[in-house]
Amino acid sequence: MRSSTLASAWRSPLPRPRAALRANPRALIGGLVCGAAVVCALLATALAPYPPGAQDLLGRNRAPGWRDDAGRVRLLGTDQLGRDVLSRIVVGARTSLGIASLAALLSAAIGVTAGIVGGYFGGLPDLIAARLVDMTLAFPTLLLAIALIAVLRPSVGSVIVVLAVTGWVTYARLIRAQVLALREREFVVAVQALGGNDARVIARHLFPNLVPILLAVATIQLAQFILAESALSFLGLGVPPTVPSWGGMINEGRDYIWNAWWIETFPGLAIVFIVSGVGLVGDWLRDRADPRLRL
Repeated sequence: MRSSTLASAWRSPLPRPRAALRANPRALIGGLVCGAAVVCALLATALAPYPPGAQDLLGRNRAPGWRDDAGRVRLLGTDQLGRDVLSRIVVGARTSLGIASLAALLSAAIGVTAGIVGGYFGGLPDLIAARLVDMTLAFPTLLLAIALIAVLRPSVGSVIVVLAVTGWVTYARLIRAQVLALREREFVVAVQALGGNDARVIARHLFPNLVPILLAVATIQLAQFILAESALSFLGLGVPPTVPSWGGMINEGRDYIWNAWWIETFPGLAIVFIVSGVGLVGDWLRDRADPRLRL
């Protein structure tokens, strides 16, 4: 009886998502874009009409809609090596989203831990975290990423590590500020006065109040990481050339912009759409998770 009463009294911070999405067309559009990108990333091999690395030098730099001798249509044309642009974009979604998602999770784990420990306990842990944040912020993000990539050598794992190392400070600073304010609130002081240990206070009372800001930061950072991975690949410091990526495709097509504009235009549009979609979904999640924004 007690459990049913509690279940009826509790309300999810994301109530009735379908109704909320219908009431917010922008979030619905963003969700459809993100959903399509996720499907492409998960089913890239099955959805790609041609092998992304298959070359056809006789059919290179063909415009969108070109048919080869076998009658097969290249909807988005071919690149300078005769590879199908659409197939490389579909497979490139796995690279960009996979790297950005893993890097965002890793940076969130590091930053949230540092922010909570430093803000709640203070003292030496807070001092160490603050100095590490200052050291990281002392370098421009892109320059720091380039320097780290030069040391680690370009690879998928290196890009994930570099993005996480340069991105955790955002979580650490915001979470620390929130924890410093929350630990002085009446409900936290009351739990401590009743004998609640630190782990219970953090897990049951502090962390749930950090979810709205975590959602906002995570979505913004995911979009930033997609752009950062594309920038590194464009500079030749990201994933190896054998791995299809949107930034690498833009880099390969820049020398053919006047006679084969589609090689870099369509990957660029893919980046614009997914970043915009992630931003729209992030705004909706933030609004639904924070009760103050629903008043």
